[in-house]
Amino acid sequence: MPHYYFDLKDRRGTTVDEEGVALRDLQAVQNEAALALGVMARDAVVTASGNGVEQMEIAVRDGDGPVMVVRFSFEISRERQS
Repeated sequence: MPHYYFDLKDRRGTTVDEEGVALRDLQAVQNEAALALGVMARDAVVTASGNGVEQMEIAVRDGDGPVMVVRFSFEISRERQS
């Protein structure tokens, strides 16, 4: 089974995946990246401290190089401050 690495990038920088995970095919890779990105987005919304745009991505690679990039961005625009 092929081995894939998921490098995470957000406003704080890049976290390189040193361990990776074995997945059966590219659809499984896409699903794994989307789920991980969903967790990153949830955490970013919870810790957001005001207006702004958040951008994040997961770059997937295997032993031969890049495989895919999954990106997500959202914007918080508060009309009122608490």
